[in-house]
Amino acid sequence: MNLRQYEYALTVAEEGSITAAAERLGMAQPSLSQQIGTLEKQVGVRLFARTAHGMTPTVAGRAFLAEAEVAATASRRAFTAARAADGDLAGELVIAVHLGLGARQLPRALGRLRRRHPRLQVTIHEEPDPAEMERLARQGLLDMVLVHEIPPGCLFDVRELGEESYVAVLPPDHPLSCRDEPLAPADLADEGWVRFRRGSKLDEYLAGLFGDHGLAPRTVGRASQVSTAVRLVAEGLGVTVAPLSAIPDGCEGLTRPLRPALTEPVLAGVRRTPGRAETALLEELLQQDWSRCADVGAPW
Repeated sequence: MNLRQYEYALTVAEEGSITAAAERLGMAQPSLSQQIGTLEKQVGVRLFARTAHGMTPTVAGRAFLAEAEVAATASRRAFTAARAADGDLAGELVIAVHLGLGARQLPRALGRLRRRHPRLQVTIHEEPDPAEMERLARQGLLDMVLVHEIPPGCLFDVRELGEESYVAVLPPDHPLSCRDEPLAPADLADEGWVRFRRGSKLDEYLAGLFGDHGLAPRTVGRASQVSTAVRLVAEGLGVTVAPLSAIPDGCEGLTRPLRPALTEPVLAGVRRTPGRAETALLEELLQQDWSRCADVGAPW
């Protein structure tokens, strides 16, 4: 077995078919199929179940792929370290972010970093569930996290970047949208609410907000992304509360500040033995204007 075979198997698992994986890898489909077959013979078990709909990892395959991901990531990091020692940042940065925090400042920081180091790549895990984030961190697959709180088991050095404000989002013709003063959660108690994916940090935040104020709001819809939830609100489906930094461009006029103000710290967690790429990205993040997230109505 070799690392190239690990990459082949991981790509097949991600794409769900030999055809799509071969196209992504730039190789012939029969050659990739042969490589997967050879790998299965070497391992001694079936890694994939062949179905009419494609390739699905078996139980043994999922166990194999979890370790293959660790090995492949370690290989990429070794390459990155060697290139960095030669003065060039290359390879892959792997970052996990809580919902909303990857919307504005992170892309700006990554854009500035990559313009200086065009060989650098990035993989972003947006809002992984807590168990998944803990697994990624425990296996050493995360270079950095951008979160409101550091997950258990994550051994990172932590820097506070600023604060994230939460705002109410109302349909454009809502009677409360013209009020000058901030809104209290009780003002929206009788509204239908657009909420977020069950188990997500953002939905837990909303549930905590409701519980703190003794509210039992009516849920009219759920979305996995803030941008989708805001657009549902814009079409009159209901109201929501969301991080200001994740409000889509052009929708800032739908937001209203809350009373009392709701904020969360923005934390960057970096592995305790960071490479030059992680250090460079942290420097870029520290230069971002995080305070504007706490200023409702500020121009972007």
